[in-house]
Amino acid sequence: MSEEEYFQERLDDQINWYDKKSARSQKLYKSLKGIVIFLSASIPFFVGFISDFEFWEIVVSAIGVSIAVIEAWLGITKYHEHWIEYRSICETLKHEKYMYLTRTGVYDNENPFKVLVERVESIISKENVNWASLNNIQNAEK
Repeated sequence: MSEEEYFQERLDDQINWYDKKSARSQKLYKSLKGIVIFLSASIPFFVGFISDFEFWEIVVSAIGVSIAVIEAWLGITKYHEHWIEYRSICETLKHEKYMYLTRTGVYDNENPFKVLVERVESIISKENVNWASLNNIQNAEK
């Protein structure tokens, strides 16, 4: 595989994948947390109407249940953790790419492409091992 092929088919592809996954996880996390904040803040407002109309008891109860469900979903899906992890890996891969392109640091040697491939594949491999390990733990808990 040539240097150009490696950049296009592997490195840039992985950077884009982690970038998209990070952005998606961030968007989902912030959206759901925003809903939780809004719903939580609305409870004291609606409680004031309970003495006038019993209907508001149902509304407040439904809001409380919704908050619990959303928080449980956030705990299960781990959007926050994925957002941070994917962003970290994306930025690490970008860092390696830029260090290589400028031939600085560990890439200031006779065979920088070999070093790049080894380091990038190590980063990706560690993430895959972490993901597999996490899934095994989660499956064992079921």
